[in-house]
Amino acid sequence: MRPTGRFHLGNYLGAAKNWVELQDRYECFYFVADYHASTTEPDGHKAEDKVFDLAADLLAVGIDPRRSVLYLQSKVPEVAELTLLLSMVTPLSWVQRVPTFKEMAKKHPDNVNLGLFSYPILQGADILMVKGTGVPVGKDQLAHLELVREITRRFNRTYSPVFPEPQALLTETPLVKGTDGKQRMSKTVGNIVGVTDDPEVIRKQVLSMVTDVKRPRRSDPGHPRTCNVCAYFKLFFDDWEHYWELCRKAQIGCFDKKKLLAERLIEVFTPFREVRAELTPESVFAILDEGSEKARDVARQTLRETREAVGLPAYLANI
Repeated sequence: MRPTGRFHLGNYLGAAKNWVELQDRYECFYFVADYHASTTEPDGHKAEDKVFDLAADLLAVGIDPRRSVLYLQSKVPEVAELTLLLSMVTPLSWVQRVPTFKEMAKKHPDNVNLGLFSYPILQGADILMVKGTGVPVGKDQLAHLELVREITRRFNRTYSPVFPEPQALLTETPLVKGTDGKQRMSKTVGNIVGVTDDPEVIRKQVLSMVTDVKRPRRSDPGHPRTCNVCAYFKLFFDDWEHYWELCRKAQIGCFDKKKLLAERLIEVFTPFREVRAELTPESVFAILDEGSEKARDVARQTLRETREAVGLPAYLANI
């Protein structure tokens, strides 16, 4: 995950909640993607606080460094060399067809750089560096993973079968619209609801949510199927159908629903806030350092095998 600041509900429901559950079934590698972040924010000096915020939130929601490897991408420099070697067997046309490059170029027209273009190859190196066999993705990311699979097949066919072909661990992630009710939740758009933020912040964010635009008056029947707030009730209330029915009968107002939702989110995320409050920059960066060393041990071995397959001189492990 790219370090862009504090966690929001979209991050949690769309990725981290599943990552926590995967720890029970797999050997997992999770990382703060600061190399990836450099494609749109090239000044790494601005990233330290964001790295802490993201890593601390991952730990708070349940990523366990005793069961998984949590590391900082740039502290495993082997991934940069593997990206270079993979790029040698990746046709230009394969990368050009990835739709997200055009989308990102529109968002960052003043910094359309080569790193942004080759982003998918770096993603492939992240996966193949630890010989990942399963990658948790949503359906919208399948095209990226298929490119990685094609690169893997091409490398193995050109040289020797160094890498396993990664498979998608498809997850049914709910589409979480932001507080505006229009777009996917995003810090860039500013339509987020926090996960580990203070209760007052969460209340303010939830109370700003757009609700049922077809219900101008409290006495009008509601339309829960198209109401953004009601969609959240389905995710966080076991008895959501009861509230939907109250909405249909105009027995509960939109403001009341938002107040109920805010308090439920505050309650559900209390354990996360408590863990987060105990974390310090020193403790978090110590965990990242330890995880980065574990990841490097794996990466060094992978790069030895890769260089041998390509026919390059022996890898210098002390670099």
